[in-house]
Amino acid sequence: MGKLFYQGHGSYRIVSDRGIVIYVDPFAGEGYDLPADIVLISHEHPDHNQLSLIQQKAGCVVLRPETILVDGIYGSQTIHGISVQAVPAYNIGHDKNKCVGYVVTVDDIKIYASGDTSTTDYMKDVLSHEKIDYAFLPIDGFYNMNPEEAAQCAKIIGATHTIPIHMKPGALFDRELAETFVADGRLILEPNDEITL
Repeated sequence: MGKLFYQGHGSYRIVSDRGIVIYVDPFAGEGYDLPADIVLISHEHPDHNQLSLIQQKAGCVVLRPETILVDGIYGSQTIHGISVQAVPAYNIGHDKNKCVGYVVTVDDIKIYASGDTSTTDYMKDVLSHEKIDYAFLPIDGFYNMNPEEAAQCAKIIGATHTIPIHMKPGALFDRELAETFVADGRLILEPNDEITL
């Protein structure tokens, strides 16, 4: 079975059943000890793109908006059997043309890595039909949506589990804020928590 390790803020690591290592928005916390096969960067703000934390395997693929969002087209790739589809991510502080989220399919598990975003039409039009297993949603209410809006997005998407991330600026995690996010299938992970997918 694959594993998911939450590092804190908007950063987490996924390891497939075959040992393929994927990092999402590297920046915070610990758990950068496994060399990467895939790195997913949602946008180029410094709290999402710290590649220097990661040792990359030979042939490591780094996906970022400039490589997977071209002329308004959200691209997809299959890497080591892992399907990665870029999807819209945007709000007043995040340009639609320079930010993406990802739907990652690992061992038949679908993970929605939202990046920094607020509500998007794509959530209703596409994600709600995707049978997402794990959705990661920011809840800081400053750079992104607040817990109430995130709860509405969680209801629209209908993932089996929704994990609140990206809480208070400068903090890896905020339990009090996380508890204010209310959604069916809510799963609160603290930094260094690891779950089996």
